[in-house]
Amino acid sequence: MSSSNTQVGQTVLSIQCREDEDLVINTALEVLDRRLFSRGPKLEKPQEVASYLKLQIAKMEHEVFAVIYLDSVHRLIKFEVLFHGTIDSTVIYPRQIAKRAIALNAAAVIVAHNHPSGCTNPSQADRRLTKLLKESLQLMDIRLLDHFIIGEGTPKSFAEDGWL
Repeated sequence: MSSSNTQVGQTVLSIQCREDEDLVINTALEVLDRRLFSRGPKLEKPQEVASYLKLQIAKMEHEVFAVIYLDSVHRLIKFEVLFHGTIDSTVIYPRQIAKRAIALNAAAVIVAHNHPSGCTNPSQADRRLTKLLKESLQLMDIRLLDHFIIGEGTPKSFAEDGWL
């Protein structure tokens, strides 16, 4: 192969590599745009939230406590399980919930925990915790919108039952 043919071949390869790189960069920018600037769905109906939570935590073999972080118009920022417990209890730290909500710039939260036993009746400890969380979060202008207990059957909503 002559030297001019080699140079042409290298130029074509260089152009192709550059086009491939541009495609990768543009794809990465689109992903970043979606992740950084797109908002999650609005969570406004308790039934939708309950269904979502049931899918996330109903079948766990141990008790977990989860938080849904929302912006000022109730769009999803993040869902995460914050605390893991035993088969019938878990220790909750309101400070950690508030700390995480502030870090995510959340205006509101919905909390939930599962009862592996299947029973969704709230205990006195569940009610005390909900009251403490509501009061603690209010001090930082974070609204506690609901507390769900997830088990077998229909999830229990503290807000729908007038406990919030």
